[in-house]
Amino acid sequence: MDKLSVFGIFLAFSAVGFGHMLAGGELSDLINLHALFIVLGGTIGAVMLQTPSAQFLQAIKAAPRVWQNSSYDTQGQIKLILSWSNTVRKDGYLVLETQQQHADSFSLRGLEMLVDGAEPQQVKQALEDVIDLEQSRLDRQAGVFEAMGGYCPTVGILGAVLGLIQAMDFLSSPEQLGQGIAVAFVATIYGVGFANFLFLPIANKLRAQAGDRAIYQEMTLAGLVSIAEGASSLDVQRRLKSFVVDID
Repeated sequence: MDKLSVFGIFLAFSAVGFGHMLAGGELSDLINLHALFIVLGGTIGAVMLQTPSAQFLQAIKAAPRVWQNSSYDTQGQIKLILSWSNTVRKDGYLVLETQQQHADSFSLRGLEMLVDGAEPQQVKQALEDVIDLEQSRLDRQAGVFEAMGGYCPTVGILGAVLGLIQAMDFLSSPEQLGQGIAVAFVATIYGVGFANFLFLPIANKLRAQAGDRAIYQEMTLAGLVSIAEGASSLDVQRRLKSFVVDID
């Protein structure tokens, strides 16, 4: 679990609640189920309208990844690629069939092409296509939450206006009118808060994780293409160094 993400969302919402209490308010002032339903329901409904169902469901399934660390074992992958390079130079490409159980799905595509005798340019083009398609899919998932972050403040204003319309019924009672106006603006708080504390951060986190994955895959691609080109293990290692800060 990514403890920084958990602490971050806790800090964001706690800061708002604690700040409100320091100003003399109560946490109960910020709780309004009607406003919550309007903001979340309106936001999600609008995004559902603009998003294909399969893409929307993929984005919802991807959301829990924001609580997970996206770090990849680059050092372990480098050692694995170097072992493949040494194996190929010693025993040929066919021996890679016995190494495939240690490979992830992306590396496995490249290994299978090497075993089949594909040219370096073919390996490069095929794996680049895989990276591009996967990055496009991950970007669309992040875009769903980015759209939520865009709609949410506007829906919050809509909720506030609806609340003010209801508050007009209390014009003859100043005390109730003040309470009604205060409740109306809770919807605005929800709209701005959910957009900036939840939806937009989720979108940015998913994109950051996609970037980490792309770098890891680009490194693997570079190693596999180097093997296909018949480069020495030292040359492979030098090429992989550009993807990491430090390498043993």
